[in-house]
Amino acid sequence: MSKLQIISDKNKKSSKIKNLLLKKIKSIHFKKENLIIVIGGDGFMLQTLKKNKYSRKHFYGINSGNYGFLMNKFSSKDIIKNLSKANLVTIFPLEMIVKTRNNQIRRSIAINEVSVLRQSRQAASLSIKQGSKQIIKKLVSDGVLVSTPAGSTAYNLSVHGPILSLHSKKLSISPISAFRPRRWKGKIVSDKTKIVITNLNPLKRPISAVADNLEVRNAKSITVKTNNKIKFNLLYDKNRSLQKKIKIEQIRRETS
Repeated sequence: MSKLQIISDKNKKSSKIKNLLLKKIKSIHFKKENLIIVIGGDGFMLQTLKKNKYSRKHFYGINSGNYGFLMNKFSSKDIIKNLSKANLVTIFPLEMIVKTRNNQIRRSIAINEVSVLRQSRQAASLSIKQGSKQIIKKLVSDGVLVSTPAGSTAYNLSVHGPILSLHSKKLSISPISAFRPRRWKGKIVSDKTKIVITNLNPLKRPISAVADNLEVRNAKSITVKTNNKIKFNLLYDKNRSLQKKIKIEQIRRETS
């Protein structure tokens, strides 16, 4: 049986929470198998999930960063009760397959989004397909972003992409500063879709492809699809579920 693990980021706040938590767990002999407690911010959680992508463990995040959308708020008083009664949410990542200008193939997974960005002062010139169906023949922009529901309130929201319900089974394709066609707002597609983004002018208008925070430069084509073979089991406090956080962001957007 695998024991409870605690992984914390390397900063004072994370270390302080970890020490408090260890004392609490030790004092009441709290035991929970197959659980990893992650103390840090969203970036640290994404990094930890990717390192443990085949572990099938449950992850409970405690926020010691700024926003902490994927995390829970730390309560010294209620932490053991929160851990015991946490609700499970399962999410699936995107798989990014990049073919570079030198015909190298690079693969990575993304929990929030895959972003395709211009690499020089020249705007990117892209075509986007949904399987064999053309979504847009030529998009001239700073780039384009493919987001999961879990990531739809992150970078996707900043580029005015739609907020997706966690159980929507959809992906969002959002342009970044679209120049032509200027009014193209993007598209919501099924999460079973294979999205292919092609650089129409790789020599003059180079682009980068980024899976969360892993960058591949000089991309020629990028394929994005949901990877159903990898799943992440995230735990949330009863009144602070990921679905509830997404709904709060939707309400904020509608009223702002």
